[in-house]
Amino acid sequence: MIIHKLKSFIDTTFTFRINWNHFKSKLLLRYVLSYILIFLIPLTGVTAFVYDSAVSGLRTEIEQSNINQLNQVKMTIDSRIAELRELSGRIAYDRRLTPYMVHDSYYRVEAIQALANYKANSSIIEDIFIYYHNDPVIYSYRGLTNVNVTFDSFYRYENWSLKDIIVALNETNQMFIRPAENVTINGSRQEAMLTVIVPIKPNAPYPYGSVVYMVKESNLTGVMDSILSDFTGSSYIFNQNDEVLTASNHGVTLSQENLGSLAALDAGIHNLSMNNDKYSVVSVKSGENGWNYMTIMPSYQFFSRVAHVQTLILLVFGIAVITGVLAAFVLARRQYHPIKDLMEFAKLSVNDTPEPKTRSEWDWIRQTLHDYSARIDMQEPFVRNQCMLLLLKHGKPDDPEIERMIAGVGLELSQDQVMYFCVILSWEEADEAEDGQNDRQQMQALLSHVEPTGLHANIHGVEFSADNQFALIVSLPDPGQDSLKLRMEQIIQAVQGLISENTRLDPSMGVGTPYRDLGQLNQSFIEAATALEHRMVGSSRITYFAQLAEQNHPVAKGVWLPRKSLLKLEQSLKQGNESVAVQIIAEMMETIRSEPLQIHLLRCICFDLLNALLRSASEVGMNEAFSSISDYTSFETLEEFEDKLLSLTTEICEKVERNHEQAAPKLIDDIVHYVNQQFADYTLSLEHVALKFSVSTSYLSRSFKEKTGTSFSQYIWKRRMEEVIRLLVTTSAPLKEIIEQVGYLDAPNFIRKFKKETGLTPGQYRKQHCSSSLDI
Repeated sequence: MIIHKLKSFIDTTFTFRINWNHFKSKLLLRYVLSYILIFLIPLTGVTAFVYDSAVSGLRTEIEQSNINQLNQVKMTIDSRIAELRELSGRIAYDRRLTPYMVHDSYYRVEAIQALANYKANSSIIEDIFIYYHNDPVIYSYRGLTNVNVTFDSFYRYENWSLKDIIVALNETNQMFIRPAENVTINGSRQEAMLTVIVPIKPNAPYPYGSVVYMVKESNLTGVMDSILSDFTGSSYIFNQNDEVLTASNHGVTLSQENLGSLAALDAGIHNLSMNNDKYSVVSVKSGENGWNYMTIMPSYQFFSRVAHVQTLILLVFGIAVITGVLAAFVLARRQYHPIKDLMEFAKLSVNDTPEPKTRSEWDWIRQTLHDYSARIDMQEPFVRNQCMLLLLKHGKPDDPEIERMIAGVGLELSQDQVMYFCVILSWEEADEAEDGQNDRQQMQALLSHVEPTGLHANIHGVEFSADNQFALIVSLPDPGQDSLKLRMEQIIQAVQGLISENTRLDPSMGVGTPYRDLGQLNQSFIEAATALEHRMVGSSRITYFAQLAEQNHPVAKGVWLPRKSLLKLEQSLKQGNESVAVQIIAEMMETIRSEPLQIHLLRCICFDLLNALLRSASEVGMNEAFSSISDYTSFETLEEFEDKLLSLTTEICEKVERNHEQAAPKLIDDIVHYVNQQFADYTLSLEHVALKFSVSTSYLSRSFKEKTGTSFSQYIWKRRMEEVIRLLVTTSAPLKEIIEQVGYLDAPNFIRKFKKETGLTPGQYRKQHCSSSLDI
């Protein structure tokens, strides 16, 4: 009751006084554990000493009591066995039980009655027989019967054959006691019985017969249990040959091997470990017949006899522990206060001021935070490129975290009305010369982020998977519809000028339509790709998607789908961009529905849209679409036609993705080469590589393993391990610097994995292999 009330009080105190958010700090937990251990270790030692002292005395008292009781058992059973020996002597000298008297038909009745009287004189005898050597008949208090009948029908032993019984009856020349075993009586029930054979005359060199006593095992164990009335273990009697004569098991069952260990013990008190359990054994030995009397009980059972001492000690220990834990929490919270300064510091933005030398643990933690901040800055270009690539491929995702990252890139301006459009730069096939590669790298560095003077525009460069191409995302305040085209031309001219001034490249440019919604930037990207692919030969190297509409040749009073929409649709299909393609189809179908057209003209316009999809299917190699062309041309309503178009769109985009993935040999070779070059980049991941090469992560994981024989993560680990081993053996650089150099930030974890794989820590590996190199 006291413990429950105390626990309730503690729970209430913790609820109102302790801020559980603090336990997110490992340092606080270390403080708490330290204080707990400071008082818990000595408290536990003192408690263990007091407990052992209190219990040891009681153990000795209990075991001495068991010895006294066991001695009483020994004396009682020894006296019963002595009675049997004395009874055999009286039978041997009884004139009524001589062979002549027993065989005589007249005196036989008197002999049988005499046997009955002898049986009645002993409380442990179940049955008594008298047998004369080489006689087929055996005599009992019930009469005479054949030996074979007695020990084959009336008493049948489980492990003692009739032949062996007859041999024992005829050849026994000293008292013999067979250990208890199951005996089937009269073919109906079983009883555990001991068999005692005493030759007559006792101690005679040539006995002429034997007296056989049948003794129930329960008669002996009953004597033991009555004396050991409050004993909760098991008791055994071993004969002089270390065989178990009888046993009384109370919850402790031992194997034959363990029983052999018990039989070998000397008289006294023993503590044994058997079957992973500890036992207390008390043994006394009979000087009269050489028997061992033993009791055995699990050591933990004696604690039930000292429950009051145990309860008191544990109660005091529990109260002390609870009080100490509360004190530990209070002290740990006070020690935790300096961490608040660190938490406030973490909320501040990192500046460029020189960092002080580390003089204490707190300065070291502060310095570590600066180091991690610097590493995060190193990762910003990759994060920036990935965010903008998401915009170009899939539009603005509905994810608050990604939106926050996009805002951090600086694409969204503070003005209410902002226009966004995409530009794709393309140059001729890659020049293998080093100067050409340097020009392209310099151009990409220049255009990573540009703010042209006087144009109030932001330009962000984006690397994507297409060869010899580079994308630009342009954001500018909305200048109005009349000035928008002029402002776009000025921005493109500024980009051209920047490229020509710093490099020898003269790339072609495709310019998409400007949109007010950043989420529609993927539309402008498709339009820029369409414009680039359909640029007019012989004209300027700059093609605006809006110019493609000027190539339409209008038909008199006809309603036709805009050519630029069809081109944009085909481009989105060839790129596998299903979301843009579906949106374009929806817009064109809405245009068709809004115009009152004759049925024949309507079908022609629908077929024009279908032809655009079929051309795209043919270009990506999806020839199976033409085998079911009749299914696409037969429709009753525009809704049915639109569903068929959307179904075909999905199939084309899936085919594009499969084609892209099946360009396997060179693509996977390029990926492996890229990983070999970038394995030391700690931002390298399966997702990063998949996005860079425009393949799915599942395809990349599967193909990479087929190519290299190991998984992506195992390959990275192997390359880093090889580089660490090389640097350990060939340089004297500090271990931490080497680990960071190969792209691993968690040095302790790396060291554990290194030791698991090589059997040595990095320091041991360096020492061993450097020594080996010197020896050579």
